[in-house]
Amino acid sequence: MKNSMAKRRIIIPARYHSTRLPGKVLLDIAGKPMVQHVYERACQAGFDSVVIATDHQQVKQVAEGFGATVCMTREDHPTGTDRAAEVAQKLGYAADDVMVGLQADEPLIPIENLQQVADNLATHASASVATLCERITELDVMMNPNVVKVVRDHDNMALYFSRAPMPWSREHFPEHFPEGFPGLLHIGLYAYRGDFLLHYAELAKTALEAWEGLEQLRVLWHGYDIHVDLAKAPTPPGVDTQAGLKIIREYLQ
Repeated sequence: MKNSMAKRRIIIPARYHSTRLPGKVLLDIAGKPMVQHVYERACQAGFDSVVIATDHQQVKQVAEGFGATVCMTREDHPTGTDRAAEVAQKLGYAADDVMVGLQADEPLIPIENLQQVADNLATHASASVATLCERITELDVMMNPNVVKVVRDHDNMALYFSRAPMPWSREHFPEHFPEGFPGLLHIGLYAYRGDFLLHYAELAKTALEAWEGLEQLRVLWHGYDIHVDLAKAPTPPGVDTQAGLKIIREYLQ
């Protein structure tokens, strides 16, 4: 039976230091810091709460300046999920809450996708986590190690995530891209059950997670299900480089 008191929450991990684009969450886009664009989108999704999770006083100061709720977290979190788990513990979120982790470098995230991933988790009782994907239609996308790929089972539960091209087409790759290829790219947007997120930080990190650099492999390794649905709306890429920042700035101007 569904608990009518359960809440839907958005947590925005906003780490200040970034290898490829230092301080990117505070970079100006159309007159606002990037994290403000993300926060304002999140607020439009109709959730019960939105909180920015950061490890840096400057991010806290800026975020509180535009009216956001902020939770200070440790600096040593290896992933956004680990940071979100600290927020859930600190703020006393309930075990049956649904929490969406939204990265602070996604200023164009479609609002309907935020709602979709939360709805999917709420309606798939066996899943501890829900996420989204899109179809791959170009060979260079399939071969790009910066694009994370996912393979699902018959119930749309994740079998594996990888930076490698998968599934591999032995008859076609790498010469050309076959028509009707079932490859899927992963969109880094997650919904977590409260009880799972509160437990996530206790799970031992795994060799596969470290090798691929993908936190979701820790979830699969320990036997938890991740539901993966095709996103309702196309999701523009986040801001990882100066080139990506330029594109977003031009779009929002």
